[in-house]
Amino acid sequence: MPKNEKETRNFALRDDKGNEIGVFTGKSPRQAALKAANRGHKDIRLRERGTKKVHIFEGSRLQVNKPKSAPAWMPDKIWKPKVKKIGMEKLEEV
Repeated sequence: MPKNEKETRNFALRDDKGNEIGVFTGKSPRQAALKAANRGHKDIRLRERGTKKVHIFEGSRLQVNKPKSAPAWMPDKIWKPKVKKIGMEKLEEV
């Protein structure tokens, strides 16, 4: 497989009790975190499926004007997600 063809990966969103409450997909943990932030999640803990790695992000979203190149059907205001990686932790068991 060529280097530029990354596989999409599944990331399970965990709440503060460790329950997995949703799944977001993306080529990178950041891409999945942006999707979670766009749905309104603030404290984002994503466990990569098949591993014990948990990626920790801080998320927010801002309402901004739509870009000039946007299609006509898009609303005038759109939500723009922002995430900041806080760190990573390894779980003892999944």
